[in-house]
Amino acid sequence: MIQDMTKGNPLKLILLFSLPILIGNIFQQLYHLADIFIVGRLLGENALAAVGASAPIFFTFLIIAFSFTGGLTAITAQRFGAKDYDGVRRSVTHSIRASLILGIGLTFILLITLTPLLKILNIPQSIFKDSYNFILILGFALILIIFSNLLFGFIRALGDSRTPLYFLIFTTIMNIIFNLIFIKQLKLGVIGSALGTVLAIFISVICCLIYIKIYYPILYIKKQDWTYNKDFMKEHLNIAIPMSIQFSILSLSIMIIQAVCNSFGEKIIVGFTIALRIEQLATQPLLAIGLAMATFVAQNYGAGRLRRIKKGVKQALATSFLISIVMSFCILIFGSKLIGLFLENPDSFTINIGASYLRISILFYFFLGAIFIFRNTLQSLGKPKYPVISCFIDLGIRSFSAIILASHIGYEGIYYASPLAWLGGSIVVMYGYYKNVYKRKLKDIKEEYHQIYQKMQP
Repeated sequence: MIQDMTKGNPLKLILLFSLPILIGNIFQQLYHLADIFIVGRLLGENALAAVGASAPIFFTFLIIAFSFTGGLTAITAQRFGAKDYDGVRRSVTHSIRASLILGIGLTFILLITLTPLLKILNIPQSIFKDSYNFILILGFALILIIFSNLLFGFIRALGDSRTPLYFLIFTTIMNIIFNLIFIKQLKLGVIGSALGTVLAIFISVICCLIYIKIYYPILYIKKQDWTYNKDFMKEHLNIAIPMSIQFSILSLSIMIIQAVCNSFGEKIIVGFTIALRIEQLATQPLLAIGLAMATFVAQNYGAGRLRRIKKGVKQALATSFLISIVMSFCILIFGSKLIGLFLENPDSFTINIGASYLRISILFYFFLGAIFIFRNTLQSLGKPKYPVISCFIDLGIRSFSAIILASHIGYEGIYYASPLAWLGGSIVVMYGYYKNVYKRKLKDIKEEYHQIYQKMQP
């Protein structure tokens, strides 16, 4: 259902929009959890280590692509907020062009750098082949995955967060079914897990295209919508490229942590991998609010409603704080038990690795939530400077913790990498919001947007 977020109670709109995103993200995390659960239960710790140790490589390419498409569809949301429906369709065609070029480029880079990257990550020889095959298969499907995320982005830009949810649930169920078939029945091992994911996404994309054609006439592209406008493309890329840069920096920092983690052996890898998956699931409500803010801010920016943006940010931040407290208590109580569920014969040392990290990271969930809110707000306003700076801060802190602390106190140093990075990064984007949004006046932002809009006309 299309939703105009320029009218009504901001918090209610943000929460209603974020709820389907939250459920969808949970299902997305569940199929990632299902992957390692099925692999861990059916194939053992070595196979699980192969998937977990190599995951940051594909995650790096994936997050670059997802952040890029998110930046593109921010313009789509702005045009929808301004009631410029011709602009919405032109945004779709320009986004498709840019995404196709990005997908081809990323696929080529991944294929030629995969072996060196696995070596840089210190992948143990015992799991090297499985890690390589797992990422290789996913790499061939990168364009398909990018296109899937772009379709969901177009739909969310129109204020509809429910439809992407339905397709994510569908994809998750299909992924689990295919994984069980390929791993348990066809005995394809780790390769089966990758094939199951690719096939599930392919079916989902086909169904989503059919659905959009039937139910979203506003996205029905006409011949003239394909007319290329250099300034309009530049406006898309002004948001998409900085977003990709900042998330590539974030991914690089995660790869550094994983490389250090891998050097401590397979049990450390397994414990850390499971803990990160649990953490990702626990912080999904914070991420969902941040993603909801992206559409809320973009639509209201297009409508020139700065006061609503400020009010929405304030309410979202308070909600994020309450969620952080609740999720921290849940992880504190159930964290160790959840880690043990992923292994056939739980090892106390492996469980302690994951549980120790979680006990530290939960203290910093609020700062992670603040990053999601302020980063998405600034990006949707076309102000990527401070989000990019915050990612460099993130890289520096994570690298210091993973390399320097780990060299002095052992693998325990890895525990502090993400929490301290969240703290440092949140300070930067909070300041960026204060300087670029909180202190600004309504007439200034309307004049700024009007100048941008004039350049985007065909």
